[in-house]
Amino acid sequence: MFDLDKWKEIWATLRSNPLRTFLTAFGVFWGIVMLMAMLAFGSAIQTGSQRQMKGIATNMMFMWGMQTTMAYDGMPVGRWVQFDSTDIELLRRLPGVQDLAPRNQLGGWMNGFSVVRGAKSASFTVMGDYPALARIVAFEYDPGGRFLNDRDVKESRKVAVIGQAVKEQLFEENESPVGQFIKISGVYFQVIGVTHTFRTGQQGERDANTIFIPFTTLNRAFNIGDRVGFFAMTATPNTDGPELERQVREALMKHHKIDPKDDLALGSFNMFVMFGKINMVFFVLQLLSWTVGGATLLAGVVGVSNIMLITVKERTKEIGVRKALGATPLSIVSMVMKESVVLTAIAGLIGVAAGVGLLAIADAALSAMPDSPMGPPNISLTTVLIAVAVLVISGAIAGIMPASHAASIKPIEALRAE
Repeated sequence: MFDLDKWKEIWATLRSNPLRTFLTAFGVFWGIVMLMAMLAFGSAIQTGSQRQMKGIATNMMFMWGMQTTMAYDGMPVGRWVQFDSTDIELLRRLPGVQDLAPRNQLGGWMNGFSVVRGAKSASFTVMGDYPALARIVAFEYDPGGRFLNDRDVKESRKVAVIGQAVKEQLFEENESPVGQFIKISGVYFQVIGVTHTFRTGQQGERDANTIFIPFTTLNRAFNIGDRVGFFAMTATPNTDGPELERQVREALMKHHKIDPKDDLALGSFNMFVMFGKINMVFFVLQLLSWTVGGATLLAGVVGVSNIMLITVKERTKEIGVRKALGATPLSIVSMVMKESVVLTAIAGLIGVAAGVGLLAIADAALSAMPDSPMGPPNISLTTVLIAVAVLVISGAIAGIMPASHAASIKPIEALRAE
């Protein structure tokens, strides 16, 4: 039953030494704030990283040719590996490849190309692509627009899909680019779509400033021949990243007469491996957050236990009188543990409130920075409830030793204590 007198007694005990009560409570308060801050910080990093990878397949891989470092089968050292159209069918036959997108860039890698529309002109990235790219890197489109299709590639149509930044620089604000024409190096292309990328940061900016035209059109219109700059591909559901990379490397090395031990002849970026490493980093970060935050919280709880031992020692005579008047050991234990739980719970709940306020301030600050690599610093309600439950249990555990000591005091010895 609820006993108001006991609660008044607990409050009077805590109030009797305000400085000690405050410092003890502050240890628990700081522990819960640190725990919430570290968990939220880890969540913000994870959300930001996932936002950076949004719109791109996690089972994706890029492969490009580099310079050989070993002589092989009559071929010299230092030979540049150049992919061509025969590699397309070669890779399509591999069992581990699901989507294959050969790619070429007009003017070479990381170089922009002048694009004109009426009196306006600007430099953009011009890529020759296959429709499969849209299944590897996802986009949204302006109403009435689309990405490249198989007929565009087969018939080498002079059509283009432009990024949002291209639209903003070459067209008027309320003008729809779909159906309009742009000129790339003297060749006119009809705009059939405007992309909106899911990616952010440098990759998102690159997507927004890119013009996609059919792979075959780029090669024929700009005299690139049958060359392929690099390949983007995804793995089949039953193939992991390392296996896909092994299959592709083996096929291309054999086709281009590259020493199987020459690992530098082909460059690659495997999203499978990168995604696994990122997930491991997130796991370690979360584990570290719980460890550091939990240790800080534990230090506060230990402080509560130590203070309760001091309180029991100071109240030795009082406890002796209680026991002499018939108080049971259970009632003594209950009294001490209630004080411990109340002190821990109040400090912890204030810490939770402060933590929520701190996260709200951090969220507002990050929201004002749209290019921030971090996402919103949130933690789930379940995590907060778990933290509160841990606090209450910790408070009870912190009171066990002092309560046991209080219950073991003999009335006669207690009354003799100074």
